[in-house]
Amino acid sequence: MSLVALIAQADERALAASGLACLDRCVPLLGGDDDILRPLWASLVEGQDWEQRLKKARAELEAEDIEDDGECASEAEAARLARRMLEAVPEEPSADALRRWADACSVAALRIHRLLDAADDESSVEGHREGRTEGMSPLVAAELRRQIAVLELVTGHGAVGLRQALDVSTEGRRVLRAVVSRRARGRS
Repeated sequence: MSLVALIAQADERALAASGLACLDRCVPLLGGDDDILRPLWASLVEGQDWEQRLKKARAELEAEDIEDDGECASEAEAARLARRMLEAVPEEPSADALRRWADACSVAALRIHRLLDAADDESSVEGHREGRTEGMSPLVAAELRRQIAVLELVTGHGAVGLRQALDVSTEGRRVLRAVVSRRARGRS
C-alpha cells in the first residue's frame, strides 16, 4: 500500500505518530537533543497533555538558524522545512488537523532527505509517496521505508506499536545526524 493510502486510512494516533516521527527524525536540524520530543511520544501512549508538552518542546527547540551561505544552502532549506513541521503541529489533535499535518510532514521529511543526500535525486517526492520508487536515492528510500513502517506499526498494533515506531524514528534520527555531521566535516 502506498504511503498516501496509509495516511488516508490512518486513525488519530497513527497520524500523530507519523507526523511526530517525521519531526523527530529531523530534530538534528533544529539543534535539539535526542529526547526533546519524548514527552510528546508519551502523550500518544497516555492520551493526554499533548498541548502542554507541545508548548514545552517548541520552547526548547528555539534553535539557531543555519546561515544560508551557498555552501550550506541545502542545510538551511532543510532546517526551514523542519522548523515548519514544528510550527504546524496541531495544538488540538483532531483527525483532520493531524491528517493534514502528517501529510505535510511526510512531504517535508522526504524533501529534507533529498536535499541532504549526496546522490543526485531529481525524482518526484509525491511520486514516491504514491508508490513509484524508480530513481530514488538511498537516503530518500530509507526515509520512505521508515514513514511506511511507522504507520503500519501504529495502525497494526496501536499503543503497543508506538514503542517500535519510536525505535524506527530513533534510527532515522541517527542516520540524519550522521549525514549532517559528514556534510559539515566536508566543508571544513
